[in-house]
Amino acid sequence: MDLSSLKEQLRRENPLLVDAVAAFGKLDRVGRGLGILQRGGSFAQRIAWWPLIAVLGPFSAGKSTFINTYLGQPLQQTGTHAVDDTFTVICYTGESEARVLPGVALDADLRFPFYKMSQELEKVEAGQGGRIDAYLKLKTCPSERVKGLILIDSPGFDADAQRTATLRITDYIMDLSDLVLVLFDANRPEPGAMRDTLHHLVAGTVNRTDSSKFLYILNRMDVTAREDNPEEVVGAWQRALAQHGLTAGKFYRIYSPEAALPIADEALRRRFEGKRDKDLADIHGRMAQVRVERSYRIVGTLEKMAREIEDGFVPRIRDLRARWRRATLRFDALFFGLALAVCLGAYLLAGLPAEGQVLPGWLSWIFEASWRFIPFVILVAAGAGFAHAKARGLAEGRVRRALSRETPPGAEREALEGALDRNTVWWRSVFLPEPAGWGTGARRRIREAIAGAETLVQALNDRYAHPSGTRPESPSSPNQTESGRTE
Repeated sequence: MDLSSLKEQLRRENPLLVDAVAAFGKLDRVGRGLGILQRGGSFAQRIAWWPLIAVLGPFSAGKSTFINTYLGQPLQQTGTHAVDDTFTVICYTGESEARVLPGVALDADLRFPFYKMSQELEKVEAGQGGRIDAYLKLKTCPSERVKGLILIDSPGFDADAQRTATLRITDYIMDLSDLVLVLFDANRPEPGAMRDTLHHLVAGTVNRTDSSKFLYILNRMDVTAREDNPEEVVGAWQRALAQHGLTAGKFYRIYSPEAALPIADEALRRRFEGKRDKDLADIHGRMAQVRVERSYRIVGTLEKMAREIEDGFVPRIRDLRARWRRATLRFDALFFGLALAVCLGAYLLAGLPAEGQVLPGWLSWIFEASWRFIPFVILVAAGAGFAHAKARGLAEGRVRRALSRETPPGAEREALEGALDRNTVWWRSVFLPEPAGWGTGARRRIREAIAGAETLVQALNDRYAHPSGTRPESPSSPNQTESGRTE
């Protein structure tokens, strides 16, 4: 994969990350050698190179209204029912008006999330890859708040007829994002009716190593002002989320100032507005922070991938090779044992031991001339080779079926299946000690990638952290943000 366009973009916005792209190139060579990365693919396409914030939740949770309020303009359609059934990627444009671009704009550009998503959709259901525009679209927005940032608005899960593909994309987004805002609707007092949605949005995230990037937000809290029972509503939601494992952490309570219901009681209104403004300020602060966190996330992902290859994939591939070798040798023993038994049985049944002969008369012509022995040996060797190839194929099929049972569908299984293909080609001996592609050069590239990641972290620390109290001179303006703009 050509990463030159990505390097050029990063060279303008954040030169530190250009070295990270080069390090990903080293991992790509290792991955292709091992067979865990498809030809033409890159580990660099598995991460978002721009700060990415996802807004998830069921329909009517106020996701689009929240985004419109944040952007300061009505970019997204809003309503109490599901008004959009596609994932919308929102990015900045220097033009004066917003534009809507088809999903192929995302599918074919490495710089955006959802690069090659059509291939993932095709794995969910045949034919869905060609319908990428039915799942994704790109919107450009002239708001300064989204400059150097990418927002993703998701469809409501409850109303989506294409649920399997939608959840596949949602999982992809949650893995990719720097910050995930999970919104719920305070106006829906029966959270138990949304058990499936809660399970997917909550239960699958609480035990993640990056669980701190998930913010749980109870939106449209203004509706609770009618009966002045916000604590009861929040308590009901907290109990519902606790059933799915979320027993700790902050629960934000907000509502849109533009779409809020009027609150007649002045003291009550001030109390609601005070809580809303405080929580909104905290949420917006986290959203602004992702511009800094983005660089650390990318470098951390680089090191994580390098260690995952060495400590995760390589041992798994060794295990698959060992199982394949044992199965192959067992099938070899079975085939050659049967052949030997057949020959021995024929030898005994023909009465050759009693006659003092080794071969029956009709085979004696083979030894009458030395040249006749050569085609006989070739024929025997070809038969043995065919039997061994059959044994390798049967053993591979057995290991592949075991892999399918042990590993759920997804990127990891596909990578291991690719490695199995790479290690079971006909010209590779079953007795080779190491997996294909794992040698001195691969180990050196892994070490270089890890060392490069540590160097990049130190460079980022030099930019953002100054324990001595003195800030080192930088060629960039002190007010310049991660995205390259001055505030």
